[in-house]
Amino acid sequence: MIFVQRPPPKASPGAIDAQHGKGWIWFLIVVVAITVGAYWLYQRNNSGETFSPVMRNMEKIPVHTAVAEETSFDRYLDALGTVTAAQTVVVQSRVDGQLMKLHFTEGQEVKAGQPLAEIDPRPFQVQLTQAQGQMARDKALLENAKTDLARYRVLLKQDSVSQQQVDTQEALVAQYEGVLLYDQGQIDNAKLNLDYTHITAPIPGRIGIRRVDIGNMVRASDANGLAVITQEAPIDITFTINEADLPKIANAVSRGARFPVEAWDRAQQTKIADGVMTILDNQIDVATGTVKAKARFDNKDRKLFPNQFVNVRMKIGTLDKAVQVPTAAVQIGSIGTFVYVVVTEDGRAKVSVRKVVLGEENAGKRVILQGVNGNDRVVIDGTDRLRDGIEVDVVPAEAERNTPEQIAPERMAFEKTAPVP
Repeated sequence: MIFVQRPPPKASPGAIDAQHGKGWIWFLIVVVAITVGAYWLYQRNNSGETFSPVMRNMEKIPVHTAVAEETSFDRYLDALGTVTAAQTVVVQSRVDGQLMKLHFTEGQEVKAGQPLAEIDPRPFQVQLTQAQGQMARDKALLENAKTDLARYRVLLKQDSVSQQQVDTQEALVAQYEGVLLYDQGQIDNAKLNLDYTHITAPIPGRIGIRRVDIGNMVRASDANGLAVITQEAPIDITFTINEADLPKIANAVSRGARFPVEAWDRAQQTKIADGVMTILDNQIDVATGTVKAKARFDNKDRKLFPNQFVNVRMKIGTLDKAVQVPTAAVQIGSIGTFVYVVVTEDGRAKVSVRKVVLGEENAGKRVILQGVNGNDRVVIDGTDRLRDGIEVDVVPAEAERNTPEQIAPERMAFEKTAPVP
């Protein structure tokens, strides 16, 4: 038998390219792995030389801290309030008639009793004249009845008239006297209406925009009136106090205490004015669980405006020697409420978790009733990666950074010693 050896099959061009591509990919992977391993060995072998304390410092977690203070702490109640005028009056006409004159300028400060407007007085003058004429007529009838009564009494003594005639005449005299009283009432009513045609300011304050122009008819039944006067100095702020906060002030209020109150703007950035609480309402609103209170402000500078929304802060007392930390230091986790306290062990700064009992809060400060002592340093920023016992790098506050050399010296040392990649 004769065996014929066949040549191996030739690979196609596409298969050859795929094999070459896979080879290059594996080659690159090996090169990268060798490079990374060599760099890691270099870092490890030289960690005590070029990167010595710097690399260790870079492993620490930078944090900002604050010192717990043991000082007096002002206790406040915060609430939402609305500015209300001490007095508000809608200037209305008490009679119907045509508006003839206005004696005020819109926005003007007016005094009590100052003339504001005039209604056409002529119809009321006519009514007064009629009432006076009626009274004159009835007075003449009364005088005549009295004269007849005097004659009847003389004739009665002479038995010329009966007693019945005398009694009838006396009743007629009494009737005319009653008519005169009625006429006098009509005259007084006409005079009063005539006075009402001259409208004056019932209270001092600032008058607003007029609601009726000269020449229009005004009516006593019109609820809109001519204008509105608001008394703005002094001025009041009405606010609400939570039912749970009442025990903090109830005893002091019953003794007549007047708590100082501050009015702040909507953003709570600027204090507008200072005043005092004047009254606490006598019942709790069951729908909201709050009780209304009112504070009075001098408002001589007119910074408070009726119906203005404000934030109210009422000082209710002071705590002596209260341990305070910034509110940002307080954390909440599975163990409850806690703070990170920086402690030093063997010259190394570490954090310790301290469970705390919280007190009141005011102006970014929180009272710690238990768990932190005065002068303890607590972490206020950089808490995201912290855990109990971890080493930290305390970054100086902005106020402590006076020169560039004082800004994170270890970071600057690292920048000077680290090799340029």
